[in-house]
Amino acid sequence: MSIYGELARPEGEVEYTDFLKAKYQSSKGCGFDVEPGDVHPMLKPHQRDIVRWAVHRGRAAIFAAFGLGKSLMQLEIARLVSQKSGGRFLIICPLGVRQEFKRDAEMIGIRTCFIRRFEECAQSDLFDDPRPVVFLTNYETVRDGKLDPNAFDGCSLDEASILRGFGGTKTFREFMRHFENNGKYKFVATATPSPNDYIELLAYAAFLDVMDVGQGKTRFFKRDSTKADCLTLHPHKVREFYLWLSTFAIFVQKPSDLGHSDEGYDLPAMDIHWHEIPSDHSDAGWESYGQGKLLKNSAICLPDAAREKRDSLDARVSKMLELRHSDPDAHLIVWHDLEDERRAIEKALPNSTSVYGAQDMDEREQAIMDFSNGKLPELSTKPSLAGSGCNFQRYCAWAIYLGIGFKFNDFAQSLHRLHRYLQTKTVRVDLIYTEAEREIRRVLEDKWDKHKELTAQMSHIIREYGLGSSAIENELKRSLGLARVEVKGDNYTLVNNDSVLETMAMPDSCVDLILTSIPFSMQYEYSPSYNDFGHTESNEHFWQQMDFLSPELLRILSPGRIAAVHVKDRIVPGGMTGLGFQTAYPFHCDAIHHYEKHGFAYLGMKTVVTDVVRENNQTYRLGWTEQCKDGSRMGVGMPEYLLLLRKPPSDSSNGYADVPVGKEKSKYSRSRWQIDAHGFERSSGNRLLVSDELRAMKHSDIFKAFREHSLTNVYDLEEHVRISESLELCGFCNHIHLGAKDDDDGKVCGQVVDGKPCDCHLYKSLLPTTFMLLQPQSWHPDVWTDITRMLTLNGAQSAKGKENHLCPMQFDLADRVITQMSMEGETVFDPFSGLGTVAYRALKLNRKGYGVELAPHYFADSIGYCQAAEMECDVPTLFDMQECSDEAPIERSVMETA
Repeated sequence: MSIYGELARPEGEVEYTDFLKAKYQSSKGCGFDVEPGDVHPMLKPHQRDIVRWAVHRGRAAIFAAFGLGKSLMQLEIARLVSQKSGGRFLIICPLGVRQEFKRDAEMIGIRTCFIRRFEECAQSDLFDDPRPVVFLTNYETVRDGKLDPNAFDGCSLDEASILRGFGGTKTFREFMRHFENNGKYKFVATATPSPNDYIELLAYAAFLDVMDVGQGKTRFFKRDSTKADCLTLHPHKVREFYLWLSTFAIFVQKPSDLGHSDEGYDLPAMDIHWHEIPSDHSDAGWESYGQGKLLKNSAICLPDAAREKRDSLDARVSKMLELRHSDPDAHLIVWHDLEDERRAIEKALPNSTSVYGAQDMDEREQAIMDFSNGKLPELSTKPSLAGSGCNFQRYCAWAIYLGIGFKFNDFAQSLHRLHRYLQTKTVRVDLIYTEAEREIRRVLEDKWDKHKELTAQMSHIIREYGLGSSAIENELKRSLGLARVEVKGDNYTLVNNDSVLETMAMPDSCVDLILTSIPFSMQYEYSPSYNDFGHTESNEHFWQQMDFLSPELLRILSPGRIAAVHVKDRIVPGGMTGLGFQTAYPFHCDAIHHYEKHGFAYLGMKTVVTDVVRENNQTYRLGWTEQCKDGSRMGVGMPEYLLLLRKPPSDSSNGYADVPVGKEKSKYSRSRWQIDAHGFERSSGNRLLVSDELRAMKHSDIFKAFREHSLTNVYDLEEHVRISESLELCGFCNHIHLGAKDDDDGKVCGQVVDGKPCDCHLYKSLLPTTFMLLQPQSWHPDVWTDITRMLTLNGAQSAKGKENHLCPMQFDLADRVITQMSMEGETVFDPFSGLGTVAYRALKLNRKGYGVELAPHYFADSIGYCQAAEMECDVPTLFDMQECSDEAPIERSVMETA
């Protein structure tokens, strides 16, 4: 019995293997089966197959190319679901699309009813007609809470582009909240999911209750530590990801993907013309050091792109008119992005009709419908307003883009309003851009090529496996258990095994220090195995698996010795909490309670401070703009913690470990002890650096200088702010304040001072936006601000072109713990060894390393690092060789090893 509570395994003595087996969940559909003859005969064979597959799944995504009949398929799914459930079905669609559904519904004997309130479902005229009814509404109605989707037994999102804004848009957050407890039938349909926009695909999976976005990120992707949601598939996960995707989503480019004839589904030709306008270099701006620029910068960032669009508006409109005059009687749509562009188009083309955001919704929708039906010859609008769901191919085959941008999805959607099946003419596309926008064009074309390539890859999977293939399910099944592999050196032992099973077989009190970074609950998955601690359903589920490991760790640790456990709290998105703002899950608190429950004594923790600016770039949680909007909504940066947990010694009379970690006073002085114990340093009298000195220094030098200043002076918050502000305003004249913007770079101040205009040029701030330059420092022994974040084995992994570890331990952290809490020759154990950092550093510090890792690829890499570390220890020095030469010849094998 532990003094901290009952020491026991999970209630009912659940065996570990039974616990792992219980993790398996089948991904079978939650829908129902439909016979081919039950599908309306108006549907073509490929449409019939997709409808049957989607209804069987119950929750599915239909990613079918433009013109393959997504509207018709959704209506038939709605009819079948309503017939099965006896309830109502809701299709949520963009503005201007309802007439497309009405037209298709009449083909299969269905009525559509557009509603904005649930009460409208009970309209008396609906009961006068015996035909099935499908309800339609728009996204804004659901987002604004006017219509509760939970009142319907099934729903489908047509052109579900709102899910592309996962976590960042009001529409997405509200949709996820409204559909959280929705019935089991949910569908999405769009022609242009971006296979290379992984966040979008994960958002579809989350909406359909297939997999949480966080789980998807950790299972398949490595992340960019400098930017939020910038994901790259792990090389060994590419095929698995697309196979997994095909279990709930179907990518179809043509009927033959499903084994049917492509007759009648020939895409028309597309005639694309790029028109480059020369840029005006007379106002090219200024360099940060004051030199005038000869040529404008390429418009590769959003501020530069926006500035270029403003400066080139007249020239682009002139080009549009020149193109328009080549065929003045043709139906034409002009796509644009800015309101200034809309007003310029209206002035240049007075007979055109504009659709814009400030219009009444009914007026906007009527204009779109009239253009679609050929009643209006010219339409100008933004891709974000009319680029999704509308069919303009019946009367229009010409589009002019007044400008280009970075948003590939908006471009692709708008392009295929015309270029789609059932279009009878060659589609003419004119794209106008400037010389400074060449890079934007290149990026746009690259994304276009990538989209085609990856969409073809998904279609290949469909052709290879077919719909609903059990072969995909079998290929995706996770493993359970593995064959134990052990590799030993003179001073290290590395084992490829489940850490629970491994520690169960280890003898009592066989390790002297445990140093590990435990999995952060559901935050990361390290392997496609049910044994993986990261493959859990919830935080509670994670701690249940830890309940099998922690008693074993206590048992194998020598009495009185330390288990140092690295942890970090986790951010919980507002969409998951339902609060509308992000919160923090205090993972370290649960960890402390967990280890206390299993008999460890909690001694305290070290705090490892992290860079809040880098963290914000990864999460967009602590933005300066958001802080200015509402400081009460913001939290703080998330430090890491090293929990110090002690196994009680055998003799509790004095509290010393059975084998104490002793230090020789000749090596550990009284002075060092006093400083370490007190944790206070007096000021050395250094003065504050002035702005002129800072301006001439590099960022690396400023960082080091401020760190030294912070550690040698009594801290003053206001002084810290003043130093930072002096850098923020460096390069600006004395008349400019914090209101200066990045796009002011190179402009003349112009403020009147003493009756004369100031001719100082404005330059950008010297304060970086990618990392925190002036970080608060600490001299307290339990708050570590000097851990080198990037000094890990991932550096070696990158150099070798190998896969990086998701969260490797820093060398500094491992070295300090091993040095302070163990003695030379002792064994340091890590049950989650990853790349083998703990064993590797233990060898470097003349200890013995012992690591257990589940993922075979990490285990294989760790062997190489530990072998190298042991060989370094064995390499003879120059003096060793001299001694050998005096005593005996050195054998050739030793020299070769050296």
